[in-house]
Amino acid sequence: MSDLFASAGLDRDAPRPLADLLRPTSLAEVVGQEHLTGDGGALTRLLRGRNLGSLILWGPPGTGKTTAARLLAGETDLHFEQISAIFSGVAELRKVFEAARARRAAGRGTLLFVDEIHRFNRAQLDAFLPVVEDGTVTLVGATTENPSFELNAALLSRARVLVFRALDEAAVAKLLDRAETVTGRPLPLDEEARAVLVRMADGDGRAALTLAEEVWRSVGPDETLDAALLQELIQRRAPVYDKAQEGHYNLISALHKTIRGSDPDAALYYLCRMLDAGEDRLFIARRLVRAAVEDIGLADPQALAVANAAKEAFDFLGSPEGELALAQAAVYLATAPKSNALYTAYKAATRTAKEHGSLPPPRTILNAPTKLMRKLGYGEGYRYDHDEPDAFSGQDYWPERLGRQRFYTPTDRGFERRVAERLDWWEVRRRERAGEDS
Repeated sequence: MSDLFASAGLDRDAPRPLADLLRPTSLAEVVGQEHLTGDGGALTRLLRGRNLGSLILWGPPGTGKTTAARLLAGETDLHFEQISAIFSGVAELRKVFEAARARRAAGRGTLLFVDEIHRFNRAQLDAFLPVVEDGTVTLVGATTENPSFELNAALLSRARVLVFRALDEAAVAKLLDRAETVTGRPLPLDEEARAVLVRMADGDGRAALTLAEEVWRSVGPDETLDAALLQELIQRRAPVYDKAQEGHYNLISALHKTIRGSDPDAALYYLCRMLDAGEDRLFIARRLVRAAVEDIGLADPQALAVANAAKEAFDFLGSPEGELALAQAAVYLATAPKSNALYTAYKAATRTAKEHGSLPPPRTILNAPTKLMRKLGYGEGYRYDHDEPDAFSGQDYWPERLGRQRFYTPTDRGFERRVAERLDWWEVRRRERAGEDS
């Protein structure tokens, strides 16, 4: 029955979301993706050649991936078939492939658009390989997740990845201008409120148009909203941030690198981004501890104590008060002197330990609890350091087959300068003792 209404054109009078009403009818109308749709853009060049090949469209929500796929089918005269990886299984895929083969035999190709393609498991993704390989379908997959992590390498080798960018403020503003033109109604917002609405969209064109609809539905006659009233009226959308996926790792990486780069303001910004998105506070605390030992080390041994104390403070205070302790730790770590000397030394020592196997320590420093062990020379010649001048004997503690190694080379930053001075002192005394013994 619904098809009869659609064929009669009655569906055009039914209410339609603004995002659907404003859906572009040509690539030139797609905003914010000029690197793909402009004169020299990748999609424009593909259409000129009339041979798309399979594509993976990767980008945040609301950036035009589905729209681009529809337009590609229309501009290449391919039959457009759309499925969603959320609702489709292998049985449905077989039906789609069989229909595509029949269509191909009749002389027409198929553009198969797969939304949320990363939702398919590896076996399901493998099912695409033969039909992509022989040209039965031109696959266009859309994903918000990094294809390198979520898609089979075999499928990626047969497709080109095109990156869609989050819409900048100018692109979102252009969408709102277009919405006002199409509806014939100006948005009842003052200048500051309009700028706030653009930021609320968070680079998502669909969200921007949905928010605009909310404004039109909510205001009274002759009412104009300021920024404060807009934020009270419309609860801002949650930031684009999936704690199990790439956004989660991107921001924690950004926090770590800004701490390493000694930028406390950037560290606070990324910390607050994660807190605002609802990130697990202990996940953040663990990364702060890691930064303390990996990037600061002995340049400031107190950094580890500060990071651990922040974790304990959050456990004790909870949210939101405990989050201030995490912020304090982030700023402390960002402003602390940096050294990865211990981190590098640890990796080098680990590598040497694995490469050389179970070398015995020199017998001089082994205990000799039995007569046999004493007879074999265990502990013979050991010098008790506290009985030596300066409490330092300068003995050789290394396995004979390995010889003395040097893993740890401290910097001259922070507390590590004192460590370096101490090691230099040890080296001088060691040589003096060796000279005396010889």
